[in-house]
Amino acid sequence: MKIALISDVHGNYPALLSVFKEIDRIKCQKIISFGDIVGYYCMINEAIALCRKNNVVNILGNHDNYLLSGNRSIRSSTVNICLDYQKKIISKDNYSWLQCSVSMYRNNNQWFVHGGWNNYLDEYVNSFNFNKLLDLSVKIFGSGHTHVQSLQINNGTTYINPGSVGQPRDGDSRAAFAILDTSEGSVSLHRICYDIDHIAFAMQDAGFDDRYYAGLYTGKKIQSFSRDMTRTVCLNDLLASAKKP
Repeated sequence: MKIALISDVHGNYPALLSVFKEIDRIKCQKIISFGDIVGYYCMINEAIALCRKNNVVNILGNHDNYLLSGNRSIRSSTVNICLDYQKKIISKDNYSWLQCSVSMYRNNNQWFVHGGWNNYLDEYVNSFNFNKLLDLSVKIFGSGHTHVQSLQINNGTTYINPGSVGQPRDGDSRAAFAILDTSEGSVSLHRICYDIDHIAFAMQDAGFDDRYYAGLYTGKKIQSFSRDMTRTVCLNDLLASAKKP
């Protein structure tokens, strides 16, 4: 059985669409998302609808949780501005689907989370510690959150971070994902190009300036607002644009 592993879509529908086309070509039988379907980019309804159509199992990410719980990010005003916009536009059906996200995924010898095993939502696993395995029966551990693709193998145990579909941060602008072949017990990393202009123009139409999407062309993260607020985007303008027919 081939299982596609995706993570950190963040409302980047064009990237997700390209990944799903490749997943279909590879003939995967199942898709598991390591979370953060929402956050950052404006095409969350299109992205969630595509996940619903493909019966994706979604693990709750920190951005997903922000949107559902109403909690705010303490690290980034950029995150909060994007989520405030998304709360206004998400459809009821897509919101309900997001509510069905699982806290983690555990099946046979697999254990997947969004962040880490000490904090499912918000721990960053930059290098997996094979010396502190939580369960020796687990052979494949997986997490997202860092937006950096990684594959580590040690004495028959594998750690996989599929990287980010929607906002890679490793200097490679291509959408990232991974494939788990359960018949072989193997994991492979994949990248694919997508139409970045599509999401860039959608962000422009939604009222966001280029700071929000310029990093997509270089595989870099969004830069936070400066403290002097000289580049702060007017939240009222963003919310107003969400209400336009």
